[in-house]
Amino acid sequence: MMVDNSTAIMNASYGNYSNLNLEDKNDILLKEQTDKFEAFFVKQVLDIAMKNDSKLFPQDAGDKIYRSMYNDTMSDSLSGQFGLSELLFEFLKQKG
Repeated sequence: MMVDNSTAIMNASYGNYSNLNLEDKNDILLKEQTDKFEAFFVKQVLDIAMKNDSKLFPQDAGDKIYRSMYNDTMSDSLSGQFGLSELLFEFLKQKG
C-alpha cells in the first residue's frame, strides 16, 4: 500500500497556507514556488550581507561551507515573511 504524504511534507516545509485563498492544487504549487523564489532572493541578500573579508578573523576550509549552510537555513525559515512571495503569487495568479 502506498501512502501519499506530500501534503504533510509540504505543510511541514513551507508553513500553513490557511490564511490564503488557495482554491486548487495549482495554487498550492504556485505558492510553493513563490516561497522558494523568496528563499533564493533572501539567500542572495544574506550571502552579500554576511560576506566577511576581514583580515582579523582567519578563514579556514569549513568557513565558507558553514556560512553557506547557515544562510540556506535562514533563507528557508524566513521565506514567506517579507511579502515578496505573496506579491509574486498574486501577480502570477492574475496572469494565469
